[in-house]
Amino acid sequence: MISVIIVSYQTGPILDEAVASALAQPEVGEVILVDNGNPEDVTDALADRAEVEDRLKLVTGHGNIGFARACNLGADEATGEHLLFLNPDAILPTGGAATLRAEGEASGSEHWATGPQLLDPDGTEQRGSRRRILTPGSAFVEATRIYKLAPKRFEKARFNAHDHPALTKTTAVSCLSGACFLVPRRTWEALGGMDRRYFLHVEDVDFFLRLIKLGGTTYQVPSVGVVHYKSSSDVDPLFVERRKKQSMNLYFATHFKGHYPPGFLTLLRGMLWVSFAFRSLKFRLKPGRS
Repeated sequence: MISVIIVSYQTGPILDEAVASALAQPEVGEVILVDNGNPEDVTDALADRAEVEDRLKLVTGHGNIGFARACNLGADEATGEHLLFLNPDAILPTGGAATLRAEGEASGSEHWATGPQLLDPDGTEQRGSRRRILTPGSAFVEATRIYKLAPKRFEKARFNAHDHPALTKTTAVSCLSGACFLVPRRTWEALGGMDRRYFLHVEDVDFFLRLIKLGGTTYQVPSVGVVHYKSSSDVDPLFVERRKKQSMNLYFATHFKGHYPPGFLTLLRGMLWVSFAFRSLKFRLKPGRS
């Protein structure tokens, strides 16, 4: 059985469609909706829906505990042998859950994770759909956009790989997106779930790096296309950006401390916060804001 885990925080109307797409999968035995904080009318509607839909379980009342901890909470409540994590603004296609499971089981790997090709609403492959391992070096390349000066030279030093030719068959990749991925429970438990120190962002990058260190493999399954609407939650964008920068610094300190020349991580940390400062200023000066 596949258990789908959806973490929702201030999510808009698309949440209903995401839940419906999960419940429409015959192989899905349950959908665990972790309510990290939604308007009262949304939570009440979810509770009413759970009353009549045996496969929907609402976990609520704990407040906003962060995405990683909420995923762990949902996994603790799940009973399936396979866990499928789905963003509240991502829509599973018919048969998507079964295909992700079948492709992973067919890989022969003991520990694995599979993810779909993430699509923008216009049908193009989404940024972040498939990625390389995030390193301080690749973060530097992305932050400075130095790759624009010499695209071929820095091609393999980039983090995102969505602008390369689309994959046509299930292929091992270095990193997937946390917006939608499926993992066997044995792999989830071997990794101890997500690192709860990450409140928002990068917890998925950390998870897949730890999976690789465990000897596992991540696969993109391009035959499954999941439309991901993104930014559907009513959240202050500066709050999100601040949390992202905090998570990136935590990730680099956890996995790369001592692997780079002295001062490089400090330099990168400074660059990340400077970029946040500029983005914050730009946002505050945006016309229409007081």
